[in-house]
Amino acid sequence: MSTIKTITRRSFLKTSAAGVAGATLLPGAFMAPAVAQTALTVGFIYVGPKDDFGYNQAHAEGAAILKAMPGVTVIEEENVPETVEVQKSMESMINLDGASVLFPTSFGYFDPHMLAMAAKYPDAQFRHCGGLWKEGTHPMNTGSYFGYIGQGQYLNGIAAGYASTSKKIGFIAAKPIPQVVQNINSFLLGARSVDPTITCQVIFTGEWSLAVKEAEATNALIDQGADVITCHVDSPKVVVETAAGRGAFVCGYHANQSPLAPEKYLTGAEWAWGNVYTDFIKKAQTGEPMGNFVRGGLKDGFVKMSPLGPAVSEEARNKFEATKAEMMKGGYSVFKTGLKDNNGNVVVTSDLVEDAIELESMGYLVEGVIGSTS
Repeated sequence: MSTIKTITRRSFLKTSAAGVAGATLLPGAFMAPAVAQTALTVGFIYVGPKDDFGYNQAHAEGAAILKAMPGVTVIEEENVPETVEVQKSMESMINLDGASVLFPTSFGYFDPHMLAMAAKYPDAQFRHCGGLWKEGTHPMNTGSYFGYIGQGQYLNGIAAGYASTSKKIGFIAAKPIPQVVQNINSFLLGARSVDPTITCQVIFTGEWSLAVKEAEATNALIDQGADVITCHVDSPKVVVETAAGRGAFVCGYHANQSPLAPEKYLTGAEWAWGNVYTDFIKKAQTGEPMGNFVRGGLKDGFVKMSPLGPAVSEEARNKFEATKAEMMKGGYSVFKTGLKDNNGNVVVTSDLVEDAIELESMGYLVEGVIGSTS
């Protein structure tokens, strides 16, 4: 049976001279190749609380599934900032707990923190959630995994398009990185598949978790006429509750937020990390390569949709389900030939399906999105 240890790890290296200076593994912690062992200790690190109704909760739900796997011990630490503190957490998981596979989940953990630990502990495997790993640039004991959750935001947009009467929808975003920008664009394009006149205003808060700004942004969008709101921040809780409290409809992100606004929640784009983590660990236990650049969408079980809420009309349900069925076949194109950005420039010259590598570096907002990435 798997177990979970709850301890404070960042203090370990502060009090351990061996940990600070030695960079050596405990005897017998694991043998190279580490991932070939049947029994594994797996470490998860979260930038926020595990019950945030969002990014961290989605990963924690995936980690929880591993706890039922024979021979797997899961250790977790939450509320670890994107600073040198995460290096201390990773190092103590390796030295104190014998972790040989680590999932530092937050965007800012990758460079320089995860890369520094990967160089220091070449027998451990590190996998990061995001699009930052590049072959030939980054160590082979590191990698990235991500899902085509833009598919989910497109489906969110379909539900939003039918629900909106003002023809104005809103998006609260943390930072203008490619994954966030793709979600904004996908949301608007899904809505415009219902009504090409719909616009989407975006407000960037500048941080993954900043409750006050998220509430202010939500209120500002509603004040300007938006009647359906979604977001890409670590915890959508504030956005969902604020929007629903103002009478707006909401589309969720990361995890299922329907309990927060049962009457106003239309649907949500969710992660299905349990499938991804299970596959990683099964490979690690048998000595198979874990993969360095792992991607998948609805068809692959990397992402899923929240159940449709009571406010979703039958017409909306039909289009939503038909589009989802097409996406489940694979090769679905959200970004089609001739698409323009919101400055009038053609930015797509041939249809881009969900696994098109160009989407990993998207830096433009499409026509109909009101806002700027700079």
